[in-house]
Amino acid sequence: MFKVVQDNFFVPLASPGKLVYWECIRKLFTIMDNQLSFGMERDLLIDELQFYFEQSNAMEFSEEELLNTDSRGKANWMLRRLEYYGWLEIETDKSYVQRVNFKEYAVRFIKNFIEIADRKQIEYQGYIYTIYSLVRSNSDNPGVVLIQIVENTDYLITGLKNLNSSIKHYIDELTKHKTVAEIMDVLFNDYITNIVDKAYHRLLTSDNVSKFRPEIIERLEDKSRNCIYVEKASGEIAGIREITEEEGKEQVYKYLHDVIDAFRNMDDILVEINQKNTQYQRAAINRAKFLLTGSEDIRGQLKEILMEIGERINDAQMDLGGIYRIDFLEGMLRIYSASFLDEKSFYSPIEGRKDFHPSAIGQEGPDEEKRQEKLGRMMEKMQKVLSPEKINRYVREQMGERKEILATQLPVSTVEDFVKIIYIRLYGQRKNMEYSVDVLSEKEIEKYIFKDFWIRRKG
Repeated sequence: MFKVVQDNFFVPLASPGKLVYWECIRKLFTIMDNQLSFGMERDLLIDELQFYFEQSNAMEFSEEELLNTDSRGKANWMLRRLEYYGWLEIETDKSYVQRVNFKEYAVRFIKNFIEIADRKQIEYQGYIYTIYSLVRSNSDNPGVVLIQIVENTDYLITGLKNLNSSIKHYIDELTKHKTVAEIMDVLFNDYITNIVDKAYHRLLTSDNVSKFRPEIIERLEDKSRNCIYVEKASGEIAGIREITEEEGKEQVYKYLHDVIDAFRNMDDILVEINQKNTQYQRAAINRAKFLLTGSEDIRGQLKEILMEIGERINDAQMDLGGIYRIDFLEGMLRIYSASFLDEKSFYSPIEGRKDFHPSAIGQEGPDEEKRQEKLGRMMEKMQKVLSPEKINRYVREQMGERKEILATQLPVSTVEDFVKIIYIRLYGQRKNMEYSVDVLSEKEIEKYIFKDFWIRRKG
């Protein structure tokens, strides 16, 4: 890699002034992005950077060699440093005008950095539909088309794996949130906005692979059995890759089989994504319910003890093994040892031989009263489980004849009522629900603070 990229290329983004470096790089990129090439006259770029350094948010940027230097001097210094670190190259044309250009590899890095900063999500439908269209096309350049199919399939699989990893990251981060407000904020304002709405929901509806997969696999298998197609594609790929036609033919078969296998095995990734999404939402709700629960019974006391232990471990930045070094636990637990007098205290006298007389086994039935009592407790517990059907019914009852209702208009007299509002907001993303939600500004009702939202009847 460093035969192409300079060794000190990443120094600006790892220095104390990395924020100013990045803002200058992004500003220059934004200006040059609107040109015919990633290049522009040096004086025009100096004017833009001078204006940037005159702003108050950039005045804190200080380097020893920039002491007592005005904004224009800093602008010239910045261009020289970016050229030194291999981000820019400055050339002089026939008119003796200096032009500044971004290096090719720098453009690629900047585009990726901007997408990361803007939290841009992959458009799965674009990749799937592109593959679908290319597979169905009858192009005179089958080799080029096949390469495009392989590249788009790779982008799609990479995107799905990234989505899978993103959900795992949210699950890992969940334990760091200590209050219900923090959990609900990351669930609704971060996770649902950036993961569910932008990627996961579309992946199950408009971007669903199952709509296109059967035809994609069928057509690719037909191509692999078509000798004319294979000969033409292998010849074209041999010319592009600068290999022999026999190697090109092997490459064609490899490409076709790799894409077919990718689409056939895609369900494994999708199933794991679905499981992790369900796991995250359930874990978030359960953790919120756990924090909302407060009582003097055994469960409430255990909750307080575990929360105190967790806070002590986090405050002291200890690992999980540090629980044994927390002082207040010594007063909660009392461990004592028991011993025996001597080895003879374990002695059991030998009993004489006795005759065995088996007793009759009665045919007693179960205690019907205890059975009904246990069944009643089970039914009561099942009644408290909030399924999508129960939430649909609850919303239907609360709305009555109305077509829309605000979440703040729903009853919030108990913790269970608030949990129902959470599930209404959560299930509102699903396609098979009888209602949809539209998020508004933050409101406070009773002792709860949450973002209000419209609940609108579908159809």
